[in-house]
Amino acid sequence: MSIRRILCAFLLLLAGSALAQGGKPSVDLSKITQQEIAQVQAPGSLLKLAKRYKETGDYEHLSWTLERLLALQPQVSEIRLALATTYAMLGEKTKTYDTLLALQRSGHGYDLADNPNFAKVTGNKAWDFIVKGLKDNLAPVGDGAVAFSLPAGDHLFESIAWDPVHKVFLVGSVRDGSILRVDAKGKATPFIKPDASNGLWSVYALAVDPAGETLWVASTSSVYFKGFKQEDFGKAGLFKFSLADGKLLAKYILADDGKPRSLSSIAAGPDDLAFVADGLRNIIYRVDGGELKPFVANPKLVSLRGLALSKDGRYLYFADHMLGLFGADLAAGRAFDLQADPGKLALGGIDGLAWYDNHLIAVESGMSPRRVIRISLGADGRSLIDSSVLDAANPAFALPTTGTVSGDGYYFIANSQKNAYDGYGSPKDESKLQPVEIFRSDLRANWDRAKHEELSQAAAVVSQSKPGSGKFSNVEGGSNSVSGN
Repeated sequence: MSIRRILCAFLLLLAGSALAQGGKPSVDLSKITQQEIAQVQAPGSLLKLAKRYKETGDYEHLSWTLERLLALQPQVSEIRLALATTYAMLGEKTKTYDTLLALQRSGHGYDLADNPNFAKVTGNKAWDFIVKGLKDNLAPVGDGAVAFSLPAGDHLFESIAWDPVHKVFLVGSVRDGSILRVDAKGKATPFIKPDASNGLWSVYALAVDPAGETLWVASTSSVYFKGFKQEDFGKAGLFKFSLADGKLLAKYILADDGKPRSLSSIAAGPDDLAFVADGLRNIIYRVDGGELKPFVANPKLVSLRGLALSKDGRYLYFADHMLGLFGADLAAGRAFDLQADPGKLALGGIDGLAWYDNHLIAVESGMSPRRVIRISLGADGRSLIDSSVLDAANPAFALPTTGTVSGDGYYFIANSQKNAYDGYGSPKDESKLQPVEIFRSDLRANWDRAKHEELSQAAAVVSQSKPGSGKFSNVEGGSNSVSGN
């Protein structure tokens, strides 16, 4: 990169910072070239620049900025839609159509029929075809249904797990830190409550080991916790309980540095194999030697969500809400990218993630329409071959988040109430809180084992990152993860 481009990139960062603070940018943004924008590595700065270009009506610069942002975050559908809109404002028909067709082919749905932003590219059969295809994608798909509802009230249930021994579901409350046992009809009974001996705070994630003996609980001292104490701010840990009697067996508390955390997802295997992800700091920890040690910490990660372990214990898979899916080789202690055809698989906006019979089950709450998909893994476990929609655009999907596998069913929270709470952790209007509905999707829907095995064995696309390299080759500028070993 030339000295001029290095300086320009630096000035762009300063401009983005100034814009964020409501100040005046230190450079004339209209003089920045397309090549200079293409050198920017920080999505946050690009978002701030895009906002200014949109406000000033500079759609050419806006298109360059969104193109660069899409290169950095290719799984974020909102960026692609914004780019198509910008092309339309410029009257660029071909670019508009190509961008919208990419969204339509990957299953995204929008109603653009009367959107005035596309006025310059309407009035032909190509546009009518695209509009119809995008609208058709908004139609409900799947035969899943609500299985049961959790108790109404100020609980903020954000986690669910299946206990295969006692044949009950376990749900955790962010508000009071309690864990309930719930039968298939939704009847709930108390199981574990926070007290001085266990030290639980808000419960954000639950996982049961394969043998059905241990319950792992991710708990964080958050402002949503009714028993929150200021001196506990920033504290979080992974707790191990006996499923037989709810007795605390062990706990692994992260060192308190006074900064916020959010341990929000867990994956559990045999022999005390357990991982927990911090969705704020974007670190995956592993239980190792009686403590939580960083296992994956890559600066390119944006918003860690679901975790899932392969049945053979070889790979840990994890979702980034903005960037898609990744994997980690447990033996090598390194993360890697999962190769996939971006034109076929839409992997953005994933919250919940689970393993099922050499597939990954993903809840795409950040996609339009919201949906649950089953993703076929290649024989190497490092490539994604195909996907099938289990359920999509169901009226129950107010805000689907995370779930658990029970038999051939995936049970997940369909209408999380987290948006009904303010930034201080209190209900905006307690009278409007809805009972949390648990939805069941059939994991064997549209199942074709022979086709899956054929695709898996014949897959030509393999991961470009080598085991143990720690490289995310599907994230531009991806850098090394860290080993917990």
